[in-house]
Amino acid sequence: MEKLRWRKSSWSSTSISCVEIGCSSQSIGIRDTKNRSGGMLQVDRSAFAAFVASVKADRLR
Repeated sequence: MEKLRWRKSSWSSTSISCVEIGCSSQSIGIRDTKNRSGGMLQVDRSAFAAFVASVKADRLR
């Protein structure tokens, strides 16, 4: 498995719970910043791109 490169939004502060996104060439990992060793949700890049597009278009209500 390829190692993920993790990052957190610059909009996140250190005092609240946030998620981090880890990118590889094949997939995206999503984990809780307050429990990084607690596992992650891993999805393929196209599924994550569709999710982000839905969020941006406000289609998740």
